[in-house]
Amino acid sequence: MSENNTPTAPLPPLHVLLAAPRGFCAGVDRAIQIVETALKKFGAPVYVRHEIVHNRFVVESLEAQGAVFVKELDEVPDDRPVVFSAHGVPKAIPAEAQRRNMIYVDATCPLVSKVHREAEHHHEAGRTVLLIGHAGHPEVVGTIGQLPEGAVKLVETVEDVAGLEVADPDNLAFATQTTLSVDDTGAIVDALRVRFPSISGPKREDICYATTNRQGAVKAIAPRADALLVLGAPNSSNSVRLVEVARAHGCTRAMLVQRAAQIDWDRLEKIRTLGITAGASAPEVLVDEVLASLRERFTVTVEEVVTATENVTFKLPRVLAAE
Repeated sequence: MSENNTPTAPLPPLHVLLAAPRGFCAGVDRAIQIVETALKKFGAPVYVRHEIVHNRFVVESLEAQGAVFVKELDEVPDDRPVVFSAHGVPKAIPAEAQRRNMIYVDATCPLVSKVHREAEHHHEAGRTVLLIGHAGHPEVVGTIGQLPEGAVKLVETVEDVAGLEVADPDNLAFATQTTLSVDDTGAIVDALRVRFPSISGPKREDICYATTNRQGAVKAIAPRADALLVLGAPNSSNSVRLVEVARAHGCTRAMLVQRAAQIDWDRLEKIRTLGITAGASAPEVLVDEVLASLRERFTVTVEEVVTATENVTFKLPRVLAAE
């Protein structure tokens, strides 16, 4: 048999457990639509304060259409529209845009806006707000920025609860960042309720449906997987939480990757079952890209593990309505 006719060795088998739900949530979908619709309505450039969502692929796709991403409002010309990111902004930002007579579009996820309204309600009722979240995350900065300085205290861990100093322990409320670990947040809430029995809070934690559902899907596949890939950005809170959830539920070899090109193939050597999910700001095209790369190296079978179905949609802001 000639060299050209030498049979190639069969590719090793790989069973892929594809988590569902995964990828874009309604808030991310709406935020991207807002930028695209603003570009159609106002023409390029449209400025966006901060990453519209935490995903480089999405940001670069919008840049190619004419979006310009900036860190602060003072980088935006007065005569061009500006979009605020899905994570929400402190009240001072839209106030400054109004002062400058700018056209601005707020792409804050409605579920984040709900947390803002809750915090305002508690403040108006005279309560100190304890915000469960991660310091420096844009959503946390935005929520704290809804109220006067000192009105919100940040709680990051169960250990923080013991050291909290509050003026009136009987006049407290809690709120949560929407992209946290359901399990970790539950433990912090339990600790707050033990220490401050009269604390007010939402009927359910403010963790959004999409975060909860994506974590639930990972919990279902992690015990069955030899390794698990989470498609998402390192600055995406909900994506990082998915890695933590996978590790906590039996898959120690859980990894965060932004694109197929980042996969450490050595770590996937000799595995038989691979879990795959995507954070709420990662588009499905990146999942397809990973599956294509896997098929170059393995004989792939795919099992979609569905733990919930989603049909949530959010309307675009009125300023973008067709004239």
